[in-house]
Amino acid sequence: MTTAPDLLPRRGVVVAAALLFSALPLCAQQISLDALVTPSTVISKEGRTTTFDLRGFIEFSSLSEAFPYIETQTNRWPALSASERQTLATDLLRRTVESRVVSMTDTRPMETLVTHTADELKQALARVHEQTPPTYADAFLAVQKKWKHSLNCWSAAPEIPARVLSNWYPIEEGIQLYGATYDSTEHFWQAVKYHPDVTVGDLSQLLTEFGRHDWSEWLARLDADPKLYLANAYAIEFLRHNLAADRLRWFSSELQKHQLSPEERARTAQQRSSTPFRFSAFEEKVVWGDLADVFHLVYNLSPIDEPMRATLAKYHFDSIYLNDKKMGFISEEFRSLMLEIWKVKYLKMARFREVITSIPAEIRLSHFLNDGDSPDIPIPVYVEYLNQIRAMARRK
Repeated sequence: MTTAPDLLPRRGVVVAAALLFSALPLCAQQISLDALVTPSTVISKEGRTTTFDLRGFIEFSSLSEAFPYIETQTNRWPALSASERQTLATDLLRRTVESRVVSMTDTRPMETLVTHTADELKQALARVHEQTPPTYADAFLAVQKKWKHSLNCWSAAPEIPARVLSNWYPIEEGIQLYGATYDSTEHFWQAVKYHPDVTVGDLSQLLTEFGRHDWSEWLARLDADPKLYLANAYAIEFLRHNLAADRLRWFSSELQKHQLSPEERARTAQQRSSTPFRFSAFEEKVVWGDLADVFHLVYNLSPIDEPMRATLAKYHFDSIYLNDKKMGFISEEFRSLMLEIWKVKYLKMARFREVITSIPAEIRLSHFLNDGDSPDIPIPVYVEYLNQIRAMARRK
């Protein structure tokens, strides 16, 4: 995990021992509602602290630990008006609470929140004696209201339908999309980010060039502009993490680990061949997908005269190329491709259509991964498409 450049020092945060629930981390027993809403509470599972993130990469151990970061961000750019600062603070606090509750590694915070009434939550919040931001109670109530009527669809969800509705779900028989067979919809989504002519050798060359480049000034330019940063906050923190020298070396080692030939085409390598599941859905996302996202994002967020932009264009990371289409990486046209591939999975494949239509309409299908977003298809768009495809499947 990385931290924002202006994040206040968080290690060694001292919490008064007299405060309830803060003396020791909570172990793997059930979490009380009072403990959950107490800002200084640190939750542990199997001896490890259950951390949570903002912007997908900025890590915290307790809600109170996140408050200084929120305050710093709120006052980070003098150009913001008072109302813009308030809006930013409210948004970050809600994201913080939701990330604390909707944990990717521990279902107990969510269980505690959704198995209590709104009145019980209000009473627990009224018992909090630690200092909290002004909209703290509102954030908890909003998160509770959302998740009492939502299903979090991701690959490790405790509910089977939620796992099946993930793009990572492996499709035993494969799925035919745009003239090729893929092991999952995730495999297609990440493979299509590579031009058909781009080879593994090309990627190695690009990684070498990226490793020689000093990205500090490039990232500082993004940090300095509030309109640019706030519109692309997740993407910028994603790039801060993945442009680090050790991370670029990691991408190179992952490509080498699979003994890929330099002449092998990147897109073809991710398609199903005689051996299914050459790459797991996880590898598709964190190796192939994240690498492609780095290249596409650097192209899109660079000034026109940035030399690296021309290099990326040479390797076709200026757009998404599919058959005779050329789509912008950050474009509505590319995002809508997600709905098109879901029409195959959920409308043409009976077993998946049955799963998605089995979930009652009053339950909203959602997708929340520790406040991570997605630069290629923002989570709100993804969620809207997911509910839209369910409606289509029901009509079918």
